[in-house]
Amino acid sequence: MTKQYYFDHAASAPRRDAVTEAMTRWQHGVVGNPSGSHRAARDARRAVEEARDEVAAFVGAKPGGVVFTGGGTESCHLALAGVTNHHRRTHRRTELIVSKIEHHAVLDAAALLARDHDSVSVHYVDVDAEGVVDLDDLRNALSEDTALVSVMAVNNETGVRQPLDGVSSVVHSLPGAKVTHTDAVAAAPWLDLSVVTASIDMVSICAHKLGGPVNSGALIVRNDVAFEATVPGGGQERGHRGGTVDVAAAVGLAAALRETTRELHEVTDRVLDYQQKLTSALSFLPGCRVTSSEAARVPGTVHATFEALASDELLFLLDQEGVCASAAASCSSGAASQSHVLEAMGVAPERVRGSVRFSMGAETTADDVDALIGIVSSVVYRLHAEA
Repeated sequence: MTKQYYFDHAASAPRRDAVTEAMTRWQHGVVGNPSGSHRAARDARRAVEEARDEVAAFVGAKPGGVVFTGGGTESCHLALAGVTNHHRRTHRRTELIVSKIEHHAVLDAAALLARDHDSVSVHYVDVDAEGVVDLDDLRNALSEDTALVSVMAVNNETGVRQPLDGVSSVVHSLPGAKVTHTDAVAAAPWLDLSVVTASIDMVSICAHKLGGPVNSGALIVRNDVAFEATVPGGGQERGHRGGTVDVAAAVGLAAALRETTRELHEVTDRVLDYQQKLTSALSFLPGCRVTSSEAARVPGTVHATFEALASDELLFLLDQEGVCASAAASCSSGAASQSHVLEAMGVAPERVRGSVRFSMGAETTADDVDALIGIVSSVVYRLHAEA
């Protein structure tokens, strides 16, 4: 059986043992409803509130600002739709500003709101050739109608960090209350969010990119932001999200955050060495160009484009050799339609066609990276020979 080399952590990280252990108690037998009053309910509520404390600490916020969600996508949607719907009650026009490289969780939510409400519009901020948001374009886009500005902390395809402090500074340099939001899903495994997102009002995270369970996430509201529930009913989560809280999911998220914090510095330093080694090796392959090599990136991601080759054929042959990688967004396990991220960066279509992302995590070893370099090299030379 072919050995598996997992280089798709940005899509979903392997489940941590500590997460499984923490969730076990809440996945069988009596699991009380946290909204109830008897002993089983109180035990469940205690577990949820302890998890809330850990989520808040991870982002550097107060526990009362944590809203548990069904994942990162719901968290982003709640931020955009919640702020938009509240803003619409008191304003004739509502404008959302998002970068062109946002995850579809943000882009689709913004587009949906503009489609459904004539009073809502969306402005898409440019990025430079390295994939970094253009702060001058952001400044020019702001108006008295702006309700929310959403810029991700780290791009999920390229791993490029975004200047959140700069975003916040620009947004708050003009009069008027404007909410800032960041999709920090791709940043959470690698950066101290209590520092990186300190100037941002609303932060979205999810568990499964950290070795936690899928369908588990949170929206953390750092400041006094008014927003409406998109799922009303029952008054759970302080009225911001109706429905019974999944105790196991909340506990699993907290456990994943706890483990991430514990090993952050060691993993970051180690994987940074792997990133540099892989980047150097790929640079010698014919037609290969490492994306955003001059920008500040998180250690776990190496994105590259291969001229004259196609993502689907690359990924197919890599898979045959046991390598799990992806093309385009983290929600794509194989080749997908042209990346909107690379398009926004101005990458030539012929290069976009051959894009591949290799993403690493705490479990990645030096031997894994060495094996990947050998396999990728063999596959690339084979495809060129067959062309």
